[in-house]
Amino acid sequence: ESSEEEPEPELEQESEEEKDMEVDDDDSAEGGKKKKKKKDKKKKDKKKSSDDLDDEAKAKRKAEKKARKAEKEAKKLAKEMAKLKTGEGESEEEKEEKDAHGDEVFYGAPDDKAWTDKSHAIIEAEKKKDDGPDLSLTHGPDGKKLSNKERKRRMKEREAALRKAEYEKSAAQASAEGAQFACSQTAINENDPQWQNSLDINIPSFNISAAGKILFKDATFNIAHGRRYGLVGPNGRGKSTLLKMIASGDLILPPRVDFLYVEQEVVADNTPAVEAVMKADKKRWALQEEERVLSKVIDDGDEDQKKLDRLQEIYNELSSMNADAAEAKARRILYGLGFDVEMQTKPTKMFSGGWRMRISLARALFIEPTLLMLDEPTNHLDLNAVIWLEDYLTRWKKTLFVVSHDQDFLNSVCGEILHIEDLKLVSYKGDYDQFKKEQVTRMKQQQKAWEKQQKRLRELKKSGQSSKKAQETVKKGGKREPGARSQKKKNDAIASGTAAAETSELIQRPKEYTVKLEFSEVAELSRPVMEVTNVHFRYSEKHPVIFDHIDFGIDMDSRICVVGPNGAGKSTLLKLLTGEVYATKGDVRRNPRLRMGIYNQHFVDRLPMDKTPVEHLRDRFQDEDYQSVRNRLGKYGLEGHAHEVVMRDLSGGQKARVVFVELSLQRPHILLLDEPTNNLDIETIDALIDAINEFNGGIVVVTHDQRLIEFCECDLWVVEKQSVTKWTAGFEDYKSTLLQEMEEKIEKENAIRQEKLKAAADARAEKLARLAAKLKK
Repeated sequence: ESSEEEPEPELEQESEEEKDMEVDDDDSAEGGKKKKKKKDKKKKDKKKSSDDLDDEAKAKRKAEKKARKAEKEAKKLAKEMAKLKTGEGESEEEKEEKDAHGDEVFYGAPDDKAWTDKSHAIIEAEKKKDDGPDLSLTHGPDGKKLSNKERKRRMKEREAALRKAEYEKSAAQASAEGAQFACSQTAINENDPQWQNSLDINIPSFNISAAGKILFKDATFNIAHGRRYGLVGPNGRGKSTLLKMIASGDLILPPRVDFLYVEQEVVADNTPAVEAVMKADKKRWALQEEERVLSKVIDDGDEDQKKLDRLQEIYNELSSMNADAAEAKARRILYGLGFDVEMQTKPTKMFSGGWRMRISLARALFIEPTLLMLDEPTNHLDLNAVIWLEDYLTRWKKTLFVVSHDQDFLNSVCGEILHIEDLKLVSYKGDYDQFKKEQVTRMKQQQKAWEKQQKRLRELKKSGQSSKKAQETVKKGGKREPGARSQKKKNDAIASGTAAAETSELIQRPKEYTVKLEFSEVAELSRPVMEVTNVHFRYSEKHPVIFDHIDFGIDMDSRICVVGPNGAGKSTLLKLLTGEVYATKGDVRRNPRLRMGIYNQHFVDRLPMDKTPVEHLRDRFQDEDYQSVRNRLGKYGLEGHAHEVVMRDLSGGQKARVVFVELSLQRPHILLLDEPTNNLDIETIDALIDAINEFNGGIVVVTHDQRLIEFCECDLWVVEKQSVTKWTAGFEDYKSTLLQEMEEKIEKENAIRQEKLKAAADARAEKLARLAAKLKK
């Protein structure tokens, strides 16, 4: 009897728990009452029938109830986790805002991030994470509570993972600390009126080092106001570091030189894109905000004379700074960088990281600082926007200092090139092509001077001098030793900062920086290698349709460059071909023997951060021995010391080389490259062009680098309006057509805006006249 009586309270208890869960799951009070009534009725029915059930039936019923309970617990847990992820602590306003914009279009692919060349360690050190509570130690993925044994096992795994994470964190922190910079320069007399009023930059000597590595030593930095400079040099020589030292104030410039360094994307908030650009001019924006407030107060009936006078002052000041043209200017810049009229009014939080970086660039172009510093500006843009930016900067009136790997861009924009050579900045007049010619001549002269120096050293050694003594003699160059008085004067001048110390050094043998990339020859595959049939694609319901009914084929003799406006789907097309995303409708077929060589920023980021390049490549390709891997890495432009450095400490450019070595060892039939030049220096891009031309497989590339498009003789495929079409007229025709269309659209928008501004100005003048007449009465 007792065995039949015992299950009843248990059944009742389970029923109560189920009832509570059902009430919790139901959002409305009325629904909760209905559930409660149903449960009460079920409980009575179960009590009546329980006496008639045998032990086996009761056990079965009990097991079913436990299963239902576990399922409900899992649902409840999933709900709680969803709340934690979305942020239960959000205010009501934030929730309403979120709901209001929940179905709006998000601009840019979900994984579109702003480009950076920072090492993984530095990026990790800058992150602030808050992952919320972790329930994986108490519940399994199905929502069931874990047994004690399972909890202990997971706890041990967790402790091991935490120890590893702690090691990774300390290693990353040490790496980030090691990447700290040191900077010094010639002493400055801050009371010197010439220095105080200068718009030119003249630093006789400066030194910069990073992580103990000397980047610049006793280098001269001279920049004339109103000129456009390009800064070039191999990866890792300090180009970006120099810009950062200026931006941080470590390298001191004259006070009249206001500067701006475009590095971070704008904050993601509710500010419309066009307002985010206009707010960059803080003075004008503050005046306009004050004008809005005063106008509202006066419209509400406050006719205080002081407020009217202040409003008139604001109107005069805004008129003198041509404030009415500000919005037109901001919109023109945004349009050139790829933002259509609708996108310009959308809040910045609706844009991906890459798009917000373009807004930052637009802000810099809008406010026109005395010194504008751009670090690889074309990396944030597609080809259409690069063509527009190139044209815009050719008319730049102030000082421009730009780091870029795009030779066509440098040729169009820059009038002088600063090249990093032997820890110094060497100036070359003219564009990039002229610099290359002059550099060849200078290399020949340096080679002759070095040979002459070596001949002199051999002669001195033959005459009986030691190697050290011979070197000292050559350094002095046979000059007479200065007297004590002249030496004292020189020392005093160095101490006061009016002269730089002379350091006599031996001429170094000129070393030509060369990079060699290659992709192995592969056997031909039967056609079609890749076939796209009637494909339709969108990322999700809230994203727009990117492709609709596209059809084409790709074979091993294909040479294709994909171009088109931002957001049209160039990178998405490559993802469809590689299988990273799947077509919503239609088919993408691939030859089963096809090997694809895929390059994009995400493949670079996925490299194992705790392994060295040599370890990673030998793990992937076990037929390769230690020395063959190092030889290939060196040939691809990765310095010898970096071969045995863990990936987290390598820059984006260094990791890109590791991925290219990996691609070559895969022996692909088709290369699919998404912005392959982003992390590469000019010499490596030249080597990539040669490697592509020598490769016997197919090429599909998305790039903004005009030289790569022209020299690889690629067919242009234009992605726009949900389709993919071939442009047969050639690249130059595409460029001129694009600029003409953009100018026509911009002028049309400006004409409409000018009419609105004129109407607003007339209304403002009429309002002031009416108020003034009213006060006189």
